[in-house]
Amino acid sequence: MIANHALTGNDLEVEDVWEVAVHRAPVALADEARTSMEAARALVEQAAEHTYGVNTGFGRFVSKSIAADQVDELQLRLLRSHACGVGEPYPAEVVRAAMLLRANALAKGYSGARVETVELLIECLNRGVLPRVPARGSVGASGDLAPLAHLALPLVGEGRAWFEGTLYSGGDALAAAELEPVKLAAKEGLSLINGTQFMAAMAALALVRARRLARTADLACALSLEALQGSRTSFHPAIHQARPLRGQLDSAANIHRLLEGSAIIESHRWCDKVQDAYSLRCAPQVHGASRDLLDHLETTLAIEVNAATDNPLVLVEERIVVSNGNFHGQPLAFGLDILAMAVTELASISERRVERLVNPSLSEGL
Repeated sequence: MIANHALTGNDLEVEDVWEVAVHRAPVALADEARTSMEAARALVEQAAEHTYGVNTGFGRFVSKSIAADQVDELQLRLLRSHACGVGEPYPAEVVRAAMLLRANALAKGYSGARVETVELLIECLNRGVLPRVPARGSVGASGDLAPLAHLALPLVGEGRAWFEGTLYSGGDALAAAELEPVKLAAKEGLSLINGTQFMAAMAALALVRARRLARTADLACALSLEALQGSRTSFHPAIHQARPLRGQLDSAANIHRLLEGSAIIESHRWCDKVQDAYSLRCAPQVHGASRDLLDHLETTLAIEVNAATDNPLVLVEERIVVSNGNFHGQPLAFGLDILAMAVTELASISERRVERLVNPSLSEGL
């Protein structure tokens, strides 16, 4: 976990996202991030005449050059044109997580955003200026363009944002928080909206909850074993060392520990029951498989929350500003799909245990 939540773009953890988004832990921009950002900004300001995102159009207008006196206006118009989301707004914790992740991505120093722009985003996060971001409109394949545009508009005094429970225009929300809007410079509008931060925000928050659910599933299984006069032997460590999948080992060890010293389990240790039902006996194999899927998502997220997902990227050491596809959301899309699979299977086997508890023909006389 990062010390005092000082953003560098390199060492944010999923738990940090939870602390900032849910518990409103404050954040700041690390000194090393300022240095990296300033170097990248200097390169943007020296960019060649036809550099994508700096002095060209976007999409089908990528071949159109933009006059030097219009490059700043281009960035503002980019935010306005992409703020086209619809529907109910994202929950506050998702928006806060996305604000954190966007600030951290810019702090990495690959986008060319100015320090003062990112500092304003961080101040909005710390003071509770919360952009109103409609939850429908992102496509993922081009990153979270529409949601991030809504997130960014209050920084320039436009859009809408909450402050202390009241929904204001972006400019009025900043004023209420005693903040001043920023005037975007070349490439900054694109830097603010190019990325996967809403996908990553939802994935990070969901992963923390899914981890808790996996541990709770083990506890529910242990309690069900006691209620149904089950056996602890199916969780013996030697069994699972014979098939040493990490999640299975962890789940079996957890359930075995929870049942240690149980007088209820011991009271029927020598009964004539040969083995328990699948929903009890196979819990480590099922819970463990879900845990392994969550591990895969965590591996992806550990990289994604510290990734440079902008296009173009500013490569300071190589002295180039280069187009790329790091904004694509496919890695997170797969990760979120398997998270859904993981929690669904935890629910499925739990339902089978509940059936045994409430069905008189299966409940061992409960």
